[in-house]
Amino acid sequence: MTDRRDRGTDGRDERDRGTDGGDDRGTDGGVETGSERTDDGSGGLRGLSGRLWVALAAVALLALLGVAAVVAPESSGGRLFGVIVSTSTLAATLRLSVPIVFAALGGIFAEKSGVINIGLEGLLIISAFAAIYGTDVTGSLLAGFLIGVLASTALAGLFAVVCIEFRADQIIAGLAIWLIALGLAPFLSQVVYGGPNTDRVDTLGTWTVPVLADVPLLGAVFDAAPPVYLMFVAVAAAWYVLNRTAFGRWVRASGENPRALDTAGVDVSRVRYAAVLLSGVLSGFGGAALAFNIGQFTGNGPTMVNGKGFIAIVAYLFGNYNPVGALGSTMLFAGLDAVQLRLQTQQILGVPDALVQTIPFVAVIVVLALVGRTRIPEAAGDHYESGEE
Repeated sequence: MTDRRDRGTDGRDERDRGTDGGDDRGTDGGVETGSERTDDGSGGLRGLSGRLWVALAAVALLALLGVAAVVAPESSGGRLFGVIVSTSTLAATLRLSVPIVFAALGGIFAEKSGVINIGLEGLLIISAFAAIYGTDVTGSLLAGFLIGVLASTALAGLFAVVCIEFRADQIIAGLAIWLIALGLAPFLSQVVYGGPNTDRVDTLGTWTVPVLADVPLLGAVFDAAPPVYLMFVAVAAAWYVLNRTAFGRWVRASGENPRALDTAGVDVSRVRYAAVLLSGVLSGFGGAALAFNIGQFTGNGPTMVNGKGFIAIVAYLFGNYNPVGALGSTMLFAGLDAVQLRLQTQQILGVPDALVQTIPFVAVIVVLALVGRTRIPEAAGDHYESGEE
């Protein structure tokens, strides 16, 4: 496969590079990725302004509802504000965020390495079923959790082999992974349990921090299931690995300039395999946590995952491949989902439930329209073999 860019006789790119855009090779063989500038040379300002507009609009709307709550507490706006800032809404937001955040973190590692993994939905589905089945067979939640992670990792490994070894189209392969899981998990449930839904198992309890759990609103953070705490740890760990370790530098270089990484003596294929397998591990955490949230796998229609893997892709794109940004955008989407669930029971807005259910998905479309340009890794989706010219 020929390199898409013309190169001079000295092997360097002929494109002009700024002082922050060149390859910065460290003594440990790592290669720093290029500048985060957009193609129009705006330095990402267009994307930044879009994110700022979304944030400012959300704050302005919340402030307006807050005024309505003070002036007319029984009005629709006042009651809606009460729903948004309630402890139960925050608790639901955290619970709904867990599978999306873990899948988003996995997607970041895979795509940063140059492999576009849109099969995150399938990884969540297969891990959710495997976790419940594993728990049912072994009688242990921990064993079931590990089995769910193992199933997701195995499916991610299959995806990695197809894309890296056999150079398949990554988008088509990702869709295939989703469709395989979408059909396989309900089928296995039908075979084992006689229906698309599994039997129920025990659910994970909550870890409560005394005193802090009684704090209004924020107390929900300190009275949550273990996967919620694990989610925050995973976000911090993912950020540290990507930005402060040699492996993180290799991952970023693999997605930006794999030839430079190869020249530095690092096997690009191994880095990509590791990143994709890591996406399987993280997605497995998310799928298992989702299943243990209700203690059952439901395989009707789009299954209990219901598009969370695809929302995870939107979340890390909105977060610009930053684990912390992915967490923030996920909290936004999950918060809207939690609000619409509450609105269906309270009939505050006086609109049909079917319309209320679309709120999170409409928000995704609006965010994508306003966020501006997100810079994807330069070599994302491209195949690479050592020694290619």
